[in-house]
Amino acid sequence: MKALMVGVVAVGSLAATVLMPAATANATTPNECAEAPAWSAGANYRTNDIVKYTDGSVYIAERNNPGYNPVVSTYYWDKYVCGTGTGNPRHNSFVVTEAQFNEMFPRRNPFYTYQGMVDAMRAFPKFANTGTDTMRKQEAAAFLANVGHETGGLYYIKEINEANYPLYCDRDQPYGCPAGQSAYYGRGPIQLSWNFNYKTVGDYLGKDLLNNPWLVEQDPEIAMMTGLWYWNTQDGPGPITGHDAMVSGAGFGQSVRSINGALECDGKGPQYVQSRVTRYERFTRILGVPTGPNLYC
Repeated sequence: MKALMVGVVAVGSLAATVLMPAATANATTPNECAEAPAWSAGANYRTNDIVKYTDGSVYIAERNNPGYNPVVSTYYWDKYVCGTGTGNPRHNSFVVTEAQFNEMFPRRNPFYTYQGMVDAMRAFPKFANTGTDTMRKQEAAAFLANVGHETGGLYYIKEINEANYPLYCDRDQPYGCPAGQSAYYGRGPIQLSWNFNYKTVGDYLGKDLLNNPWLVEQDPEIAMMTGLWYWNTQDGPGPITGHDAMVSGAGFGQSVRSINGALECDGKGPQYVQSRVTRYERFTRILGVPTGPNLYC
């Protein structure tokens, strides 16, 4: 599998098209147990958080805990009775408030919504939910700083240079390019491109992005999910993922390497690395945490 080709080094290569989100109907509140996320070892849970265990049973946290097994750690967990309304299925609430998100991205495109970010996080329960409060905020700041760099401050949704669009179809893949030769251009907060990447992330998320890559520029939640997918599962040109860089102590510089190290790190693009670092420093100040070590790659 080829590596994800991301990390556009200049905003000029992104898209100038500004899309507005489509109106959505008011949704009814889903059943709390149906909404409960799968339990994830190592994630931080708070009192009254509910999770769905591997056997389908739902448990409620009786005490704060760092991801203990609900079946084994009965001091921290108890079986939950659905429909009581006392459990919190949205346990991985974002450490960045909506006001802070807006402060970080004052000129963001309305397409990139705070709710889209929060909803996307449900697919990645360890993101900004691992370790201490400081670590969680540092990871959130790091992710947002990197995607902010990629999109001109969450402004651009699509790659600007339309002349590049036909280049992202790898016909050597057995599934080809069913959406068309020019359908797999960069989209979303991480500027996802190439048919094989749309196939891989689509399979991971359970979305048919190979046949309908336009979903990434139409649905704020799916757009953010593609960025979080890369951050949490792909190491790109680096030795570890962006998530692992921030929770292991490797530092922000290693998250840059995982996204665009081949073009920016080791002195290849210091101005672009500095752009990312400057954003990260600003975002950690907004969240009230130190930057941690190893800012540069």
